[in-house]
Amino acid sequence: MSMAMQSPRSGAGAAVATFAAALLALLLAAGGSGAFGLTPVASASGGYLSSTATPLAPANAAFGIWSVIYLGLLAYAVWQLGPRARADSLQRRTRPWAAASMLLNAAWLWAAQLGSLPATLVVMLLLLAVLCRLLVLAGGVTPGLSMEWVLSAGVFGLYLGWICVATVANVAAVLAWAGIVWPELPASMVVLTVVVAIGLALARRGAWTPLVSMVWGIVWIAVARWQGPRYSAGVALVALIAALVVMLGAALLLARRRTAGG
Repeated sequence: MSMAMQSPRSGAGAAVATFAAALLALLLAAGGSGAFGLTPVASASGGYLSSTATPLAPANAAFGIWSVIYLGLLAYAVWQLGPRARADSLQRRTRPWAAASMLLNAAWLWAAQLGSLPATLVVMLLLLAVLCRLLVLAGGVTPGLSMEWVLSAGVFGLYLGWICVATVANVAAVLAWAGIVWPELPASMVVLTVVVAIGLALARRGAWTPLVSMVWGIVWIAVARWQGPRYSAGVALVALIAALVVMLGAALLLARRRTAGG
């Protein structure tokens, strides 16, 4: 474990609450896929969250990453019920933020069902802030392939990287809903440059897992722009360049870190 151990009994309530938050997030996620008679996310909120609504919306296939993230969140929720995880002091500090991220995920899905795009953006920004806090806390976990690292830094890293891209798409959806017209190519260049800067900042911190889902999302933005009603070769090219810059920048930073360490 990462830090000192305490009595596992004292963390039982928080662990059970976190598990319940994960179940709620999974339940709303199923509803967001069209289960329980609810509206699929792509069709909710007037269709502004679909893959063709804005130039910065990823293709539908990109959202398959949620299956990996939700599976990871469920695995984390089960793992943190164990006595060693409940007693670990770092996990005790991490657990409330993890639960908050799951509850915010459920809140976003419900806001989308209600058709309130501004509310989805507020929730998304809160979720992004919570995941950033989790990233800082996960820095206390020894890197490696331990269960603790995979289910905390690994899972929530993927979660953070995807939410970075999802936030961009959410902002674009709200702007479209508000009737704000913006030049697609220049605006996309600015926004994706910001995403690249965030990705390189994460790489500089040694946070590699968020980059996987971040690059995944950016590439699927490119794919979505190569086809369909939102075709834009310019935006597609910018997105591909952004993904390449993140990957190459991360590779160079990793090589520099290994050279300095060796």
